[in-house]
Order: sequence, then C-alpha cells, then structure tokens
Amino acid sequence: MTLRFAIALNGASFEAADWISAARQADEARLDFLTFDDSFGRSGPDAVLVASRVAPLTRHVGLVPVATTTHTEPFHLSTALATLDHVSRGRAGWQVRVSADPAEARLLGRRAPLDFDELFAEASDAVEVVRRLWDSWQDDAIIKDVATGRFIDRDRLHYIDFAGAYFSVKGPSIVPRPPQGQPVIAALTHQPQARERLDVDVYFVTPADVDSAAKIVRQLPAAKKVFADLMVYLDADQETAIRRRAATTSDAAVFAGTPAQLADLVAGWQPSGIAGFRLRPGSPADLTTITRDLLPELRRRGLFEPSSATTLRERLGLPAAVNRYQEAARA
Repeated sequence: MTLRFAIALNGASFEAADWISAARQADEARLDFLTFDDSFGRSGPDAVLVASRVAPLTRHVGLVPVATTTHTEPFHLSTALATLDHVSRGRAGWQVRVSADPAEARLLGRRAPLDFDELFAEASDAVEVVRRLWDSWQDDAIIKDVATGRFIDRDRLHYIDFAGAYFSVKGPSIVPRPPQGQPVIAALTHQPQARERLDVDVYFVTPADVDSAAKIVRQLPAAKKVFADLMVYLDADQETAIRRRAATTSDAAVFAGTPAQLADLVAGWQPSGIAGFRLRPGSPADLTTITRDLLPELRRRGLFEPSSATTLRERLGLPAAVNRYQEAARA
C-alpha cells in the first residue's frame, strides 16, 4: 500500500504568481493535496481566496485552505468552500482552526476568547452547520426546465433549521451542492478536543517518531485518515541541510538531510498505520527538492504512486458522501 503526500504552504506574499508557482509545482508532481495556512492575526492573503485563485490553474492537486471558525459565520464558510469545490471540480477541502488569541478577537472588535472547551464546542457546531448546508441542495435540485421556466426544483432544497448555543441557521445554502457532496474536512489535533469534538475526515498529527505515530493512530477512529506532519530541509548533503535548519523549532518533527534519507524515514514510518505525510518545506527551495528529487525516489521504492482519482475524497479513499436530506426523502 502506497502512502499519500501533501504539502503545507505558508507565506505572506500578496503576489498571486508566488502561490501559482508553488501550486503548479505540486500539481505537476501529482501530489495529493496542498494546505494553505491562515490566521486572523498574520500578515498575508486569505487562504480560501488563494486556493480559489490557483484552482483553475491546476488539474490534479487537492486544495485545503485553513478557515477559522471562531470569528467566521458558518454560512459564509459553507458557501466559500462549496464554491471552491465547484471551481476546482471536486478537489476542495477545509482545515478547521479555532482562535484563542485575544489580539485576533480585538481585530474584529468582538468578544474575549472562549476557553478551549467552548472554542471546540463552537467549532463542532460550525462543522455541523457547514455539512448540513452542503447537503441542503440535493444532487438533482437543478432541473433547467425550459418548457416551464423552472431552474430549480424547490422540493429538492431543504431548510437545515439548526439552532445551537453559538449559531442559528435556517438555510438552505445559496450555492448548489459541491461536486464531492462533502468536501474533505481536516484538523490539526494538538488538543484532545479536536479529536473528541470535531467531525472531520483527516487528522494532521505531529508524532516525534514511528512509535509515537503508531500510538496516535491506535487512538483515532479507524475510518479516519491520519497524516503525519514533518518539517523538512533537504539538500544534496546532510551537513548543508542541518546548517540550514539551524535552531528551527516546530510543533512537528524536523527533518534535515538528503531526499534519500527522507525516503528512508518514510519507509520506516509506513508500518505505523498513517495514511501519509504532510510535508512542511523549510523554504521554497525545499518544495522544489520535494517535487524534483524526493517524489521520484519514493516512486522508485514503491512508497508513492500518483492517484488517477479526480476528486480529493476519492484520492484519499474516503467513502462517497451521502446526502442526509435526500436519504430522508427516499425513506
């Protein structure tokens, strides 16, 4: 069984060409998906908008922007991400994030931050609202009946009628159901609340070694996909890579060495049960080394094979998304 590979992009550039160049590198190398980092407090473009900008210019790679639930209305999130899925023809995802930073709350002139339990309770409600809104249009809701002048079958649109402690949303969505039905939802699982409260498809985890990776996988639901985060500095010789790494610290393990040495590490971690790796390039040059040197080495060893799947859900081996309202109507 081969592994799946993703790249984490994190930059402050407002030049579209910088993001397009990185996305095209990943797309041409047939990587499985990209994540686009974001937070309210950082300097840089909105991740969902960046993903939407590169979507028409790529063909294969999945596009998974970070979007924070803490200060964002779930109705707006659902429409933006559904639109991304339409623009990318089924390659969209969403990395859920919460914000406990008082400075970020002040940027929006809003309340003081909640504690972590409440932040993740709010995020859980937001994910549920977004998922319901994606289902609020049945797949056959658009009929385009010229004879009667009807574009939509209103019986196939559904009010979601969600009322919770943080949101009250009636719906339906203003965007038709995404091509994937449910774009892939992911979360970084530093806090136990992320594992316990969030209904996501993919977990990003930060093990230190193969043993801790295996332990984490055993703690997570078997139906979910687990990706190990790894920050990487790659060079033709290990000494140069180590010098470039210098005193870099990260929440994830930091690797410095040659592409062949990284392939050795990947092979060593494969038995842990992870679905793949999300690599965090230490610099733009490391992204080039990943696509030019590492991936061919992984393919030579049988550790990676580009997928022919057209949607991100299919590529990750996730089940087809069943529309809850359509199933209820059939029943």
